[in-house]
Amino acid sequence: MGPEQDSRSEGTALRVRLAEGEEDVRAAQALRFAVFHHEMGAALSASSIAAGLDRDRYDDLADHLLVEDMSDGAPKVVGTYRLLRQSVAEGHGGFYSAGEFDLAPLIGHAAMQGQSLLELGRSCVAPGYRDSGTIQLLWRGIASYLAEHRIGQMFGCASFFGTDPQEHEAALTYLYHQHLAPADLRTRAREAGRIEMERLALGSYDQRLAMRALPPLIKAYLRVGACVGDGAWLDRDFNTIDIFVLMPVAAITARYSDRFGAARIAA
Repeated sequence: MGPEQDSRSEGTALRVRLAEGEEDVRAAQALRFAVFHHEMGAALSASSIAAGLDRDRYDDLADHLLVEDMSDGAPKVVGTYRLLRQSVAEGHGGFYSAGEFDLAPLIGHAAMQGQSLLELGRSCVAPGYRDSGTIQLLWRGIASYLAEHRIGQMFGCASFFGTDPQEHEAALTYLYHQHLAPADLRTRAREAGRIEMERLALGSYDQRLAMRALPPLIKAYLRVGACVGDGAWLDRDFNTIDIFVLMPVAAITARYSDRFGAARIAA
């Protein structure tokens, strides 16, 4: 594994690295459980609740990016992402996102371009660490991973809290009107859980207020030039409304590698 990447501010020492074994993965799963189940009310499986871990079959396939607080000497996982490469997903039943969105246009486009895909999932940051320092370290780790594995396209799901589309209708409409992916890359939410995103007429809502209502993670994606798929997905188990997000790899690697330096994070 390459050198870890560090950041220190206000007496907090953070580092980002890939999980190296089962103990690391369990630490990520425990953080996910605390945020998704206790904080957001996700209805996890009985086995997950008994273990106090958010886990599924994709955890054994993916790499897990960790941000750790080293202030007390012993590392404490305070942020995580799950990274699933196309070469791995294709040998084990496909991507997690395929259960909610039709990925055929994206997969077909990547094949024509000779590109490899990466799915981001299970993004999670502990309370008290939801600031620019933690987010930048996560992006720094992702940028290194993209370069290490020569990823051409990166995507994933991002969520609005709650399952009432009316609470998010201006934000969803804004995303559809202003950030819809090009037709040749545009995924579509599957009908079983589909929610239309264009809920209001153009000009009938305040775009500035709609932008402010976006969750912080979606705002971060848009700042690096992300676009969204057609339709959202109602995820009752996780108490969320999910959108599909496609992110420009070149812009991310340039922005974060140039800013922080190109340290290696190997699988």
